[in-house]
Amino acid sequence: MAHDLITLIVHYGLLVVFLNVLIEQAGVPLPAVPTLIVAGALSASGQPPMGEVIAVAVAACLLSDLAWYLAGRRFGGGVMRTLCRISLSPDSCVKQSELRFQRWRGGMLVIAKFVPGLSTVAPPLVGAMGLRPAAFLLLDGFGSLLWVGAAVALGRAFTTQVDQVLAAIEQAGALALQLLLGLLALYIAIKWWQRHRLLVALRMARVTVDELNHDIAAGRQPVVVDVRSAASRLLDSRVIPGAVLADLDSVHRALAEVPRDRDLVIYCTCPNEVSAAKAARLLTSLGFRRVRPLLGGLDAWDAAGYTLDRLPPPQQGGAPRDAAA
Repeated sequence: MAHDLITLIVHYGLLVVFLNVLIEQAGVPLPAVPTLIVAGALSASGQPPMGEVIAVAVAACLLSDLAWYLAGRRFGGGVMRTLCRISLSPDSCVKQSELRFQRWRGGMLVIAKFVPGLSTVAPPLVGAMGLRPAAFLLLDGFGSLLWVGAAVALGRAFTTQVDQVLAAIEQAGALALQLLLGLLALYIAIKWWQRHRLLVALRMARVTVDELNHDIAAGRQPVVVDVRSAASRLLDSRVIPGAVLADLDSVHRALAEVPRDRDLVIYCTCPNEVSAAKAARLLTSLGFRRVRPLLGGLDAWDAAGYTLDRLPPPQQGGAPRDAAA
């Protein structure tokens, strides 16, 4: 196996590096760092040249990231939701990336490739947030250069040790492959179990969009609460008319004056209404007696054809306020 990798890199070095990096940055779980490290170690003998390895790897990063960036600019939050639905941790995917964007803005591209789970998510996120193309190319190119350069330099600096590791893997043969596959299966199983436990813990009665619309039309006027983050509302300006805007950290303050016996309907756009369910559990613990997440969230309300409002675009450098719409 190790011999095959070395042979591929020796004979098709730059093409192998380019394709591996391109595929990984597109979102396929095929790590490119081992290939870059091996290519860096082999570059000590001049085959393939170190500068060319770095150049083709950075080009692959930019090509894949640019495609995701353009998709984010074109389709906005829909791309983010799709990415997070197919990830192993969909319930935290959007939230974590949005928090990093709020902290780093476009600068998150410089560190994205060093943070597990952020590399694929960052380009469409900054695209949806409106980062200018020139700034994207500059920041993403710099971040890609840092990531590729670090891996290649690591292989170059530890050429002897890399050779020893590859030799050990070669001797282990099929056993090493089975071990790697077993570790991957264990990781997936742990993620699935964590997700299952979370969903069981947050299991509660949901209200359907038809029921909510009927209650509003009948004049019962439940308090509707949008618990998406401010960054999420930048991505997606849709909002149910009259909804109170408050994220998970501020929902208890936003509803401080609401009577504890009022009907509350909480919605988000996350998979399985996880954020809405977390908010509902928090509010129930604070004494609210009639709290339910909206089944299917904002997307289900929109798909049913019910009325939607649009939040006004934020002022330059600003973000949507967490206040009643």
